[in-house]
Amino acid sequence: MTRTELATLGEFGLIERINQQFTPVLPQTIKGIGDDAAVIDTATEEYLLVSTDMLVEGVHFDLSYVPLKHLGYKAIAVNVSDIAAMNGIPRQLTVSIGLSNRFSVEAIDELYAGIQAACEAYKVDLVGGDTTSSRSGLLISVTAVGVVDKQKISYRNGAKPNDIICITGDLGAAYMGLQLLEREKREFLENPDMQPQLEDKSYLVGRQLKPEARTDIIYELLEAGVVPTSMIDISDGLASEILHLCNQSGTGAQVFEENVPIADDTFLSAEEFKISPLTIALNGGEDYELLFTIQQTDYEKIKNSPHISFVGFMTNDPSNVELVTKGGSRFPIKAQGWQHLGNAQS
Repeated sequence: MTRTELATLGEFGLIERINQQFTPVLPQTIKGIGDDAAVIDTATEEYLLVSTDMLVEGVHFDLSYVPLKHLGYKAIAVNVSDIAAMNGIPRQLTVSIGLSNRFSVEAIDELYAGIQAACEAYKVDLVGGDTTSSRSGLLISVTAVGVVDKQKISYRNGAKPNDIICITGDLGAAYMGLQLLEREKREFLENPDMQPQLEDKSYLVGRQLKPEARTDIIYELLEAGVVPTSMIDISDGLASEILHLCNQSGTGAQVFEENVPIADDTFLSAEEFKISPLTIALNGGEDYELLFTIQQTDYEKIKNSPHISFVGFMTNDPSNVELVTKGGSRFPIKAQGWQHLGNAQS
């Protein structure tokens, strides 16, 4: 029997392979695998949204520099972000953990203190989960449940040519935060007496250790009367996510380099590491900002938002997803993927 290595498929190839084996048969299943959350009909004016993410020690986080309280908060935030990426509002969640006997009761209390803080921040209820033993460190699996008005749901496949491409916040900071933490870890291993040099890096480190889901934008769009034509959260870098929207919507895109939002702290740190800030924005990850498209007629409604950047527009040529540089040159956008400690976003 032929053996096929997982590396030949990649994460998204594996997801697609699984998806091809399952066809929803229940009429209540509106959307299954392939978007930020599953969509289920509830016979009301709202759809139910369901999303699951797993975080694995040594793959998604390193406890040598990730505080357990921050990890608990982040585990919730990344799932809430998937609900927001459907233009939805999170409501409930379950948390399952696998842990080894190296963790004390007090350590688990600290993890759940972060989970509780996130529940309070996003106004969600923890309603269940599971616990089990693990021989490979800490595992956290979170399932988030939310709701969205049936007339306001945003999928990945709804963008049209000439729609405006929008990004919340700024990109690349989480990646640079990870580089800083990894550097500090290496230096500590070489010299255990050293003191961390992160006093002026709090923004970047914070973006890695404690990202925030942009539920605030969902309320802002609702108040403005804007329904995105497509939407996704930026967990794997801008390049990967814009390609998702284009592939599923059957469009091309032009993204203008000068409009891609990158914080000053990210620029300075990228220079220090001799990395291109634009490359980080395109191919970094874990920013959990929202990438979405709007009709041109909706631009006036949100043009003054301090939280949204307008970075380009969709085109009618699916074969051309391009970055337009400040000098006017055009380059195809290709997804290199987010290679932090690992990634398993759907």
